[in-house]
Amino acid sequence: MGRLAGSLPPVVFGLLLVAAWWATTAVLRVHPLVLPSPSAVAGVFLERGGYVARSTLTTLGEAGLGYVIAASLGVTVGTALASWPLLARAVLPTLVGLDAVPKLALAPVLVVWLGFGATPKVVIVVATCLLPVVLATMHGIAATPAEHMELARSLSASWWQRLVKFRLPWAVPRIFVGLRIAAPLCVIGAVVSEFFGATAGLGYAIRAAGSDMPLVYAALLVLAVMSLSMFAVVVGVERLVAGWARQVSA
Repeated sequence: MGRLAGSLPPVVFGLLLVAAWWATTAVLRVHPLVLPSPSAVAGVFLERGGYVARSTLTTLGEAGLGYVIAASLGVTVGTALASWPLLARAVLPTLVGLDAVPKLALAPVLVVWLGFGATPKVVIVVATCLLPVVLATMHGIAATPAEHMELARSLSASWWQRLVKFRLPWAVPRIFVGLRIAAPLCVIGAVVSEFFGATAGLGYAIRAAGSDMPLVYAALLVLAVMSLSMFAVVVGVERLVAGWARQVSA
């Protein structure tokens, strides 16, 4: 009952936004090329639902695979950089510089290097999501209390034991901060990558729609729901592990 009450405000706010959208198109008579009506967008799902569904699955596959790779690689790289400060000083500026490169400019280059398949799309998703996970992991490991490390040394724990039994468990809540930030970014990366060298996906559907604004808005709505779903999945996984993580970090 408590969770149902907690989900009520965003649902009500979403309905208010739809109502304001409808009122804007009906009362102000906004041109459909500027803002299509909610009924026109709903008609896209009814008439071209198969096309939207196929495009959604393509984008979701690219975003999901890239996110999993970015999460795994980010935790690994962040752990290594936090464990060896000299390595962090050498590598971190390059990671920040690569993250600053606009992904829209990187997409055509990756198409030339890797072809027109899913690989360049996944690479862009990884590049979009990697840095938040790396930084969150580094911060979490570096924040391990000194008394915990003193206890580990007094027990003659090896480097690996200190990492696995003390530092990583303490870092888990902070790692999930980076994972939550990266969840919607993976959808953004997938869509950006589909503007170049793609023949399917929601990004391609938006680019190919031209003046078909109801299709564009339908794709944007699906992308918003996809981002929220990715974020909700990460939050759900965090709740499964946050219990023991909080006990360790308490």
